[in-house]
Amino acid sequence: MSEREFRSSSEFSDEEGWLDANPEDDEEPLAVISLLDDRVFPDATSMVAYCKAEHGFDFVAVRDRLGLDFYGSVKLINFIRQRVHEGSALPAEISAADFAGDEFLKPVLDDDALILALDSLPELQQQASAGEAQGNSGADTSSAASLQEKNEQLRSELDSLTRQFENYRLAVQKTLDQRWGVDEESQAAAKGASSASDTKASTTAKSGSQEEAPAAGATDYYFESYSHSDIHETMLKDTIRTDAYRDFIYANKHLFAGKTVLDIGCGTGILSMFCAKAGAKLVIAVDRSEIINKARENIFHNGLSNQITCLKGLIEEVTLPVDKVDIIVSEWMGYALLYEAMLPSVLYARDKYLTPDGLLVPSHASLFLAPVSDSEYVCDSITFWRDVYGFDMKAMQAGIYDDARMLVMPEKTIAGSVSMFKHLDLHAIKVEDLVFTSEWKTVLSKDAESLDGFLVWFDIYFGASRTSQIKPVDASSQAWIAAGKDRIAFTTGPFDKATHWMQCLLLDKEHSKPLTEADSREVNGQLSFITADDNPRALTLRVKWTRDGKQQEQSWNLR
Repeated sequence: MSEREFRSSSEFSDEEGWLDANPEDDEEPLAVISLLDDRVFPDATSMVAYCKAEHGFDFVAVRDRLGLDFYGSVKLINFIRQRVHEGSALPAEISAADFAGDEFLKPVLDDDALILALDSLPELQQQASAGEAQGNSGADTSSAASLQEKNEQLRSELDSLTRQFENYRLAVQKTLDQRWGVDEESQAAAKGASSASDTKASTTAKSGSQEEAPAAGATDYYFESYSHSDIHETMLKDTIRTDAYRDFIYANKHLFAGKTVLDIGCGTGILSMFCAKAGAKLVIAVDRSEIINKARENIFHNGLSNQITCLKGLIEEVTLPVDKVDIIVSEWMGYALLYEAMLPSVLYARDKYLTPDGLLVPSHASLFLAPVSDSEYVCDSITFWRDVYGFDMKAMQAGIYDDARMLVMPEKTIAGSVSMFKHLDLHAIKVEDLVFTSEWKTVLSKDAESLDGFLVWFDIYFGASRTSQIKPVDASSQAWIAAGKDRIAFTTGPFDKATHWMQCLLLDKEHSKPLTEADSREVNGQLSFITADDNPRALTLRVKWTRDGKQQEQSWNLR
């Protein structure tokens, strides 16, 4: 997955408006959904009476027979709702063992009004007494003292149930986290220490030397950025990305049928659900961010909970329920392919969990570079500052060439031949190979007016086996697809539909010199991918190039 920065501003209501509001005026009536069908009732008592009359099921009687407290009643409700959701019949006589598992603390319905109204349901003996009182109109009413005592008792019970319900949501989350092996101690360790993948990205890539782990803040920010829906909406709406994964998985159901699949960085769970629909026996979905809670809900509501298990945590730290997996699927790509340094985590899982003949999805990647000539963009973005409404704002140009720019460049701005400078076979590559220096060369087009910089992008390939011969040394993903039947791949480059990864523009600080007919059109050089010491999820791209015997060197940051 690729990190994106999303900023939002929230407008808060005037404090006086809150003070003037009357909470009773805004109180909404309950909408209690029937336990056994879709009927809706204004209160829990009428719903229970309906279920007893229409379906022969007495919730209060079952609750009292089993002696259930508040939590037991919650479990019973969720057990019944889950069976109805699955279309399964209830046992002839429900026993406590049927819903003993802690998973039944998780609400089947969000904000289930029946749970909110549990305190309003009378005890079984109270119902009987009420019926007897109605049948005997001549009975004496209770004394005022007795009624007051009963009222105090009910008020005490209500206060107790209210406190229990306030702790209910916290209890659910804590129970589920403990169930999946994410206890408080491991959470504290995750917040106070760097992940193993962070350490790998900053150490093993440096000749195996041991370096200090990055600050926890950088890692926390990375995972927090994936806790919000906006970023996942952007990625899911990237049809080039999402369709490629779906098409490969569904076109190769024979590879997934009956297999165990590991989804690293599962996000909303979309890839896990693709795999489950393709026939996977078990899919283990892992994500460190809070989005894993939404993934659990998505998976449950699509009826795939029996096939997909969600684990919250770093892949380097969680305990999988299996020793080996047959397939690892992950959308790990970042800007310029390697920004975010998520690939080391995938390679860690590959080496630890993937069977010898197991498959990585995707299986290969390639990085490309091409020269760019776009005087219009340079004018709008760089020279613009020298004349802003008649004022020279050159101070705004400070550091303007230090950072790479992520944007979609028109195809017409490509000013020469494309050079593939790095090819990754994900089944064989090592973590230390992700920090590298590669050679490249290009020939500028005859009509190129200037060399304003370089554009970097990547292509992704989906091989159906470890032996897939994907070696497109000089071919784009489109050419590779065209050369074979049922091949799946996609590009993030400027020659096809734009993706959310866009392209990485490296502007030359000496771009202003126009090309003449006498200038050499051959350009060659080296491109280095370097991780930042203070943040291994960031990248520095350093380019050295030679044209007309003149050597140049420049670095750009991706942070």
